[in-house]
Amino acid sequence: MSQTVVPMIHVPNVSATVDWYASIGFQLVRQNEEDGEVNWAKLTFGNSEVMFQSGGKPSTEHRREVNLYILTDNVDDVYRRLKDRVQVVEEPHDTF
Repeated sequence: MSQTVVPMIHVPNVSATVDWYASIGFQLVRQNEEDGEVNWAKLTFGNSEVMFQSGGKPSTEHRREVNLYILTDNVDDVYRRLKDRVQVVEEPHDTF
């Protein structure tokens, strides 16, 4: 039997979050609306899945509650596509 873990991340605005993740290559699988607002969504990226739910709070903290790691064969290409769209905290580097 296959087992999978799918993170659920609470965000202040599910629609805006879905739009941003779709802009970098995630695919929207399903979403739910309540009172005219999207309050939950599930996206895929390759074989990975992530869900977003409303209720998260904005933060200016250096470290957030969740980090998502994207495994790729070409990190330099991913970095080039993202660097002008996000705040880069650490540039790509070799680590342990």
